[in-house]
Amino acid sequence: MMLQFARAAFLAAIPLASPALADGLTEKEMTAPGPLGALAGTYLAPQSPQAVALILPGSGPTDRNGNGPLGLDTDAYKQLAEALAERGIATLRADKRGMFGSAAAISDPNDVTLAAYGRDAIVWAASLAGETGLPCTWLIGHSEGGLVALSAVASDERAFCGVILLATPGRSLAVVLEDQLTRSLEDDSLRSAADAAIDSLQRGQRVPEDQIPEPLRPMLGPQIQGYLIDLFSHDPGEMTRRYGGPLMIVSGGEDLQLDPTDAATLTQARNDAVTLLLPGMNHVLKEVPPGDKAANLASYSNPSVPLATGLADAVARFITRTEDEPFGLAPPTAE
Repeated sequence: MMLQFARAAFLAAIPLASPALADGLTEKEMTAPGPLGALAGTYLAPQSPQAVALILPGSGPTDRNGNGPLGLDTDAYKQLAEALAERGIATLRADKRGMFGSAAAISDPNDVTLAAYGRDAIVWAASLAGETGLPCTWLIGHSEGGLVALSAVASDERAFCGVILLATPGRSLAVVLEDQLTRSLEDDSLRSAADAAIDSLQRGQRVPEDQIPEPLRPMLGPQIQGYLIDLFSHDPGEMTRRYGGPLMIVSGGEDLQLDPTDAATLTQARNDAVTLLLPGMNHVLKEVPPGDKAANLASYSNPSVPLATGLADAVARFITRTEDEPFGLAPPTAE
């Protein structure tokens, strides 16, 4: 499955299920000021949380729970929030501006940039400071959300305690997308058209719709090109290098969407970061059988698949450790 960039059709708010919570946990809806209307998210907290984290979603129409209308049904962010709450950490998982519960925040969900998403993270941090009384917010960015996290701390590092990058690209998103399309497209003409469009967008040049074959328009069409031009202009390695605060980089051994080069590039940019490879983790943060591509892809549409073994423990351990305490990870346990 490739990075998802189609956005425009998915603006309506979605109903949220209200499952029973574990004892001592509180869940509620929160809003924060957006450009034109409210940003919306779900706050989940234990009694007297030790810390609070903002979970930033991956690319395309991915909602606060890690699901979307293009076949994504994982509940990964919801599962992570619940697991962290059980470990004493509050979370806010939010819908992106212009989408789902945050549909009123902007009129066009495609009229976005990494910096704009980063500004929303800063607004959420202020709201969470008021809600919890805690001095700063941790950022947990998944995939493209990791780049949003790095953009946010570049603008206002004081609002944030630190950054956790989960399955985050280390190479240009243009290169990542080209690699994914090379592996997934069997039609040579489609691959050539995709490469040509991506090369143009990297140069800041829009591509007429009639030059983009129909199958490629959801991810490369005119409606999304402004965002892609901005996205392709950022160097994840350089963004990581410029951030000097607490940093954890988590990658998965079963990630079908990223290459080991991505995590290596981020680590080289910040060789003092805490790095963790979870062998059974795929791109959507789930535990999957080694080498089983069918099971890996099936987890993208099966919310019952558990989080990767050790993920929540590692993230909680990183967030709650004292400044002078060395990072250590207990033997993984099932989430």
